[in-house]
Amino acid sequence: MNQTSLHLCYVITRSDVMGGASVHLLDLASGMQQAGHQVTILVGGSGIVNDKAKALGLRCHSVPELVRPIHPIYDLRCFFALKRWFKKLRPDIIHLHSSKAGLIGRLAAAGFDIPVVFTAHGWSFTEGVSALSSLLYSKLERWVSPLTDKIITVSDYDRQRALKLLVASAQKMQTIHNGMPTLAAATQQRSWHGGRIMMVARFEQPKDHLLLLQAVSLLQGPFYLQLVGDGPLMAEAKLAAEQLKLNDKVEFCGSRNDVAALLQQADIFVLASRWEGLPLTILEAMRAALPVVASNVGGVAEAVVDGETGFCISHGEAQLFASALQQLLDSPELALQFGQAGQQRFLQQFTFEKMLGQTQALYQTLLGDKS
Repeated sequence: MNQTSLHLCYVITRSDVMGGASVHLLDLASGMQQAGHQVTILVGGSGIVNDKAKALGLRCHSVPELVRPIHPIYDLRCFFALKRWFKKLRPDIIHLHSSKAGLIGRLAAAGFDIPVVFTAHGWSFTEGVSALSSLLYSKLERWVSPLTDKIITVSDYDRQRALKLLVASAQKMQTIHNGMPTLAAATQQRSWHGGRIMMVARFEQPKDHLLLLQAVSLLQGPFYLQLVGDGPLMAEAKLAAEQLKLNDKVEFCGSRNDVAALLQQADIFVLASRWEGLPLTILEAMRAALPVVASNVGGVAEAVVDGETGFCISHGEAQLFASALQQLLDSPELALQFGQAGQQRFLQQFTFEKMLGQTQALYQTLLGDKS
C-alpha cells in the first residue's frame, strides 16, 4: 500500500469494559477507516469492545491470550499469538494501546521492520500509584522503549513524567491530546436544571467516588448527584452514600449508552480521581458546555482552566471539592459562564478532527523515516 492508504493494526488489552482507552481506540480506528485506511483491531478476549467495533464496521479479532493481570503462561502465549497476527497481517503501522498490550506487543513486533507506535493513556508509574509499582513499571517501560518508534502521550504531564524518569528521549515522545467528535447541537444555549451534578466514570481505580460523596455531604441547598457507570466498587459507594444519609440526593445510574444526552440535562460535571491521563469524560463535559470540577491530577489542568472553565482541586481535599461545587450551585450564572468558556476551549483544542490529523501526520512521518 502507498502512504495515502495504509493498513493499520491497533492492539488493546481489555474487551470487557468501555474505558477511556477503548473509546479513544474505537474513535481513532473508525476515523482512520473513514479516511480511507484499512484497519484491523486485536483485543484481549471478547466483550463490549468487540461488539462496538463490529457495529462500527471495523474488523476486530479476539486474542484470548491477552489478559490484564500479569500471568507468565498467558503472557508467553500472547507474545507468540501477537507475533503470528503481525506476520499474517503485515500492517504498515502497529499501534498499541494500554500498558499490557503495549509491553507484549512491542516485544512481539520486534524484528518485523514495521513502525511501532504506543499510546500511553496515563502511565502506570504516574504520581498517585505506589512507589513499588511506579519503580517496576518505569523500568519495564524503559526496557521496551528502544522497540518503539514513537510514544504518544495524551497529555504534556505524561510526557514530562516520562522524561523525568528517563523512560524515553524527548524526540521519541509526542503529545497528542485526546479529542472527541463535535456534535451538531454543541453550541446550543444551555439552561439551569436546579443543581444537577454528574460524574461519569467506572467504579474502580483510579476514580475516587468516596471522596466525592464526602464532598457532596457538605453541600448546602438543593442539588442532585448522578453517578453514571458501573464497576466492582459500586457496592462500596452505595454503602457510603447510605451512611452519609445521601440516599435521596444521589442516583446510581449504572452503565449508560446515552451519556451525551444525560450531560445536556446536567448543570455541573465532576470527576474525582487519584490519577489520570487526560480523561475523555472531561472533554465530553466541556463539549456539552458544562463547568468542570475535577481532581488536579495528570493532564486534567491542560483541559480545565482553573477559575475560567471550572475548578482544579488538589486530590484528597473533600472540603475544597465541596467549596467549588457550592460556589457553582450558588451562582448558576457563573456555572453557565464557565461552561461556555469550556466549550470554546474544547472546540479550539480538543476536537477529534485535530487528534486524527495529528495522528495521521505522525504515521506518515514514521513511514517516511523507514523508507
